[in-house]
Amino acid sequence: MGATQTAATAQQIVNELGRKARAAASVLSQTSESQINDVLDSIAAKLRANVKPILEANEKDLAAGRQKGLSPALIDRLKLNPERIEGMAKGLEVVRDLPDPVGRILWETTRPNGMNIQRVSVPIGVLGMIYESRPNVTIDAAALCLKSRNAVILRGGSESLNSSLALHKFVQEALNEQNIPADAASMVPIADRDAVGAMLAASDLIDVMIPRGGKSLVERVQSEAKMPVFSHLEGICHIYIHPTAKADIAKAITLNAKMRRTGVCGAMETLLIDKDFDQKTAKDVLAQLIDSGCAIVGDKMAQRLDDRIGEATVKDWTTEYLDAKLSVAIVSGVKEAVNHINTYGSHHTDSILTEDKEATDYFLKNVDSGIVIHNASTQFADGGEFGMGAEIGIATGKMHARGPVALEQLCTYKYLIHGTGQTRP
Repeated sequence: MGATQTAATAQQIVNELGRKARAAASVLSQTSESQINDVLDSIAAKLRANVKPILEANEKDLAAGRQKGLSPALIDRLKLNPERIEGMAKGLEVVRDLPDPVGRILWETTRPNGMNIQRVSVPIGVLGMIYESRPNVTIDAAALCLKSRNAVILRGGSESLNSSLALHKFVQEALNEQNIPADAASMVPIADRDAVGAMLAASDLIDVMIPRGGKSLVERVQSEAKMPVFSHLEGICHIYIHPTAKADIAKAITLNAKMRRTGVCGAMETLLIDKDFDQKTAKDVLAQLIDSGCAIVGDKMAQRLDDRIGEATVKDWTTEYLDAKLSVAIVSGVKEAVNHINTYGSHHTDSILTEDKEATDYFLKNVDSGIVIHNASTQFADGGEFGMGAEIGIATGKMHARGPVALEQLCTYKYLIHGTGQTRP
C-alpha cells in the first residue's frame, strides 16, 4: 500500500471514529453519574480478573521494545505488572468516588432587572488523546473522560499497541453492559503514524487534542493540530537547596526526585545548590546520587564538590534526560535560583528545600511553573497524588488547564439565563 493510500485509510478510520464519537458524546451528556460509576466499577473488576492476559499482551510489546533497543526508561514506562494493574483499578475507584464535575454552578448572579444568570460546568465534547509508551494512559484517560461525560478517541503508541488494545477491550465491554455506546471511548486500531495526522486535522470532529509523550510528539501536535491543545513539551524539573534546608530532608528528597523513577515527567533534571548550604552535606547529597547510579554534570563550582562530576554545557540546563543523569549548578540566593528556573525550565514542576518562610514565599510566588513545591519531591507531580484519581497529563500552558489535567480541567462551561419576560431597553 502506497503512502497516499495509507494516509487515505487512516483518514477514513479517524473520520468514522469521530462521527461515532460525536454521536456518543450526545448520549454521554445525558448519562447519569450512577451509570458512569457502574462502568468504572466494571472496568476495575475486569482488570483484576484478567491480569494474566493483560501481562501476556504487554510482554509482546516489551519484547518488541527490547528488540528495537528502547532505553531502560522507556521500557519502564511500557512495562505492566500486577502492582501497576492494581494501581489502575484503584485509580478507577478513586475517580468513581470523586464529585460529579458536570452541572456544577460555578458562578451565579441576579441582575437588577430580576434576570438570573448561572455559569454551569459542561463536558467539552470529543477529546483526542495521543500518547506513547504508557499503556496505563488508556485506562486513566477513559476513566476521566467518561466521568466528565466526554467522548474520547484514543491513539496509543505503536510500541504499546498490544497492551493498550487489551486494556481498551475491557472499557468497551463495560460500556456495552450499561447500554452506553462503546464509541464513547474508541481507539485507533492501527499503529500507522498517518493516523496522528488524520486526528490533528479533524477539527470538525475533535474539540481538544491532548498529547502525552516525548518532545517530538508534543511538538508535532502543537504545530499541526487544528484544534486547541492541552500539553507540555518537557518536564525539566528543578530542586533548589536553600542554606536552611535540613540535611536529612535534602538527601532523602533529592534521591527520590531523581532516582525513584527516572523516566517520569516529574523527575528532577537539574539540582540547584545554594553556595551557602553546608558543604559537607552538599557533598553527601551528590555522593549519594552518584553511588546510586546517577551520572552528574555540573558547573565549575559543582565539580569541586566531587571529582566524579563531569562538565555541564549550556545544553544540559535545557535537557530532559529521562534517565539516571542530572545537571547541578551552584547559585547565590533564592532570587538567582528562581531566575535560573524561569530561564531554563519548562514550567512543569519545581521545588525548594528550606526552613525559611521568606525564601519559601518568594520561590512559590515567583517560579513560573504549573506546580511549585516546598519541602517535597518533584515526583509528586501526578494527578493521583493530588487526590484527583488520575490525570490526562501535566499541562504547562497558561490557558484553561495548568498542572494536572483531571476532571475539572476536562469541563468547560456555559451560561444559563432565567428570565421572567425581560426585554432589553
